[in-house]
Amino acid sequence: MGQKKLIRFEELKTFPNVLQFPEGMPGQWHRFFKNQHPITLELACGKGEYAVGLGQLYPDQNFIGIDLKGNRIWVGAKKALQQDLSNVAFLRTQIDQITGYFAPGEVDGIWITFPDPQLRMSKAKKRLTHPKFLRLYQQFLKPGGRINLKTDSPDLYNFTKLVILLYGCKLYTDLADVFSNNDISPELRIKTHYEGLDIAGSNRIHYLSFSLPPQLAGKEKDDELKQLLKDEGVD
Repeated sequence: MGQKKLIRFEELKTFPNVLQFPEGMPGQWHRFFKNQHPITLELACGKGEYAVGLGQLYPDQNFIGIDLKGNRIWVGAKKALQQDLSNVAFLRTQIDQITGYFAPGEVDGIWITFPDPQLRMSKAKKRLTHPKFLRLYQQFLKPGGRINLKTDSPDLYNFTKLVILLYGCKLYTDLADVFSNNDISPELRIKTHYEGLDIAGSNRIHYLSFSLPPQLAGKEKDDELKQLLKDEGVD
């Protein structure tokens, strides 16, 4: 590990707005923030551009960026401290362990911004909008809580649309090309490091906003999803 990373990891331990693999947090986040404001998560937050950007836009809401890579979290956490954003925090952990940190109904919304699209079919279950993950989110999201996906990957965008349709989710917004619209919401104007890279080479940003049904279908529907992906020739 490089010297710069080592320094950041040590400094991260001193940041009051960063919790690393904490215990006993379910039901305690309002106490942590010292208010009863709504809580929104940014999953796989990287450098936390959305957690920080949303914290700036909405001072009466709380935002938590979640990622495993402390070196990246350090960037967003440092910026939040420098800007005195007491409504922004960061949680270092794995996304598949997320249910161990939030109580039922404790979270109002989720942002998933430019995650790894996991393009191979064998990796489909690692997509953060796969039903495997949606079932995790459902354990702590308030009923009707919105999940927001922003991605430059047409494959992940279309996959998520298929999941929304197949599992009876409620779709609120579907933008195939965000910046082709002159009148977009302020939160969609926040840009992440990966957004600027245009890794997918599509030159488009896709956005979906949806909520989950009261109960997500199980294995039988998952098998149907897997077969549909095979029929479409996704490798």
